Amino acid sequence: MEVREFVAKRKLELKEEVSSLSRKPKLVIIQVNDDPASDAYIRGKLKDGAEIGADCVLDKMDPSTSEETLLSRIEEYNQDPAVDGLIVQLPLPKHISEDKVKLAVSPKKDVDGFHPLGKQNPCTPKGIIEYLDAEGFSFVGKNAVVIGRSNIVGKPMAKMLLAKHCNVTQLHSRTSKEDMAFYLAHADLIVVAVGRLGLIDNTFTFKKDAFIVDVGTNRGEDGKLHGDCVPSLPVKLQTPVPGGVGLLTRLALMENLLEVTHK
Repeated sequence: MEVREFVAKRKLELKEEVSSLSRKPKLVIIQVNDDPASDAYIRGKLKDGAEIGADCVLDKMDPSTSEETLLSRIEEYNQDPAVDGLIVQLPLPKHISEDKVKLAVSPKKDVDGFHPLGKQNPCTPKGIIEYLDAEGFSFVGKNAVVIGRSNIVGKPMAKMLLAKHCNVTQLHSRTSKEDMAFYLAHADLIVVAVGRLGLIDNTFTFKKDAFIVDVGTNRGEDGKLHGDCVPSLPVKLQTPVPGGVGLLTRLALMENLLEVTHK
């Protein structure tokens, strides 16, 4: 099943779930930047919320907003019983600490899955796992290679795959091409999240029944979005860019919103 088809099916299920609730789940998205990519992500999140029947609102603050003012606004939403989920869209201005902001959001309302005490898994790894499950990927004992070590994707992805009983190898942008070639040749699952256009190409060999999940989004010279992998690698499944992991991430966000609403 293609990613778009899977996401559309799950959205219908979430819509049905929302319709059975006594009130609409409410998500607040705080934005403190003028980043075009963030604008696009937020439009997608608001669209998803509307499609499943949730109440999703944007609180756009000026990029010059002080850290103290932002933290105060976050606390207002933490204390508001009408708000179920709260997101602070990244990136933040340089004068605001990302770590402070992530910790400021109540773990009970952290639908991004960033708070160390939160119960929700980070959206990108969560969405990937659910899609692989739907595609029938058998995790137990399989060799999984995660390329990337960010706190948002790489590290939680490796952790979640370990929890699914995979043998997990974590590589990164400093891994030599020779070592990368060795691990990729033995991988049943490859998750690439580095942000480097065409990092994984046809110079590598793969198992023919391997799954490749491309998390990368890079703007090419043609002005279009491309992944970290070249398209049409000789594997069983490869997620596209665009129209792949981004949709899974947004779906997982809506799932996390419903989960915190039920609590």
